[in-house]
Amino acid sequence: MANKQNNQTIQSLRGMKDIVNDESKLFTYFVDNACAIAKKYGFSYIETPILEETALFKRSVGESSDIVNKEMYNFVDKGENHVCMRPEGTAGVVRHFVEKKLDRAGGTQRWYYYGPMFRYERPQKGRLREFHQFGCEVFGVDSVIEDANIIMMIKDILDFFGIGFKLQLNSLGDHNCMPQYKESLVEHLNSFKDDLCEDCQKRIETNPIRVLDCKVESCQEKLVDAPKITHNLCEACDTDFEKLKEILDFNGVDYEIDTNLVRGLDYYSKTAFEFVSDEIGAQSAIAGGGRYDRLVEFLGGRPTAGVGFAIGIERLLELVKMKEEREDVVYIGALDEASLNTAIKLAIQKRKTTKTLIEYTPRGFGKHFKLAEKQGANIVALIGEKELTDGTIFVKDIEKREESTIKQEEF
Repeated sequence: MANKQNNQTIQSLRGMKDIVNDESKLFTYFVDNACAIAKKYGFSYIETPILEETALFKRSVGESSDIVNKEMYNFVDKGENHVCMRPEGTAGVVRHFVEKKLDRAGGTQRWYYYGPMFRYERPQKGRLREFHQFGCEVFGVDSVIEDANIIMMIKDILDFFGIGFKLQLNSLGDHNCMPQYKESLVEHLNSFKDDLCEDCQKRIETNPIRVLDCKVESCQEKLVDAPKITHNLCEACDTDFEKLKEILDFNGVDYEIDTNLVRGLDYYSKTAFEFVSDEIGAQSAIAGGGRYDRLVEFLGGRPTAGVGFAIGIERLLELVKMKEEREDVVYIGALDEASLNTAIKLAIQKRKTTKTLIEYTPRGFGKHFKLAEKQGANIVALIGEKELTDGTIFVKDIEKREESTIKQEEF
């Protein structure tokens, strides 16, 4: 039995997949260009650990959320620590901000990040148990102009990759107006509580605004006449929301108000937004975020304004349109053993400016060209006895069908 088990092929876990070949090209193309845009907006890179204390996400994401209740990969490690694999990126960045006492230093911090996140949910198209996010977080700016700035950066990213979208917008109010709104919402929900799904019945007690985000159709039908948070905003929140819409209007950013948009995480307040696309089947969120002015305080820091977003990379990859950019790929080979060291030396030098492949086994002309074509090279450079003696190298551009013998220094 043991031998039979040992001979079985080991496969990747359900909901986990390798990123390779054409998909890896799209993945790195997206990450490289999204990072470049973030840098233009003044963001710098941060890398947080994949493994964190479970308490971090219970306190930030919220114990009433589906992520904490149903989806986290959490366990007790060998040191008896309760740990989990991060289900989202914001909490870890906030933990760093507080741990390093940056909440006491004042000023503004702008960070971007990308990497794997983990949620135990049913795998489906564009949704995996290990998935990757690109995100940005801003601390220390309480102006709604920064909310608009973040939204316009996401628009720039999606526009760069040629991805069509709709922007959905809402305001969740703050600690001044949200409690009163929750009371009126709970009163309304209780009037038909038994008609709601089991999860929503629980949410009425734990976090009633999450009922608005329920995806069960029968629940959504019941919520048509529910009180709207945008009709219950305090003066400060209402002013901010109107200012946000004014900035987006002025900059030609189209949006629609969705009063049921509450996001899936408990830490949001005031601005909440999602970018959705119908190019991947049913209309799905491809990016989302909002303001979280009390999250730093929830995690033990001083009250600090915060706003951010995350993009699900896997959801976008099939929509990403790579811009055609011709990149030379040089293949260098030796025709005989005596020329191999020179070929290697030239390859090392050429790699400083151009993607360069080196074949270690001396071969004839025909075999070198077949290998070069198989590896995607468009320029083939070969050295044999004559070239070694003359200090030259034979070069052929396969696409242009041009060939010449030039000095090695010129090459």
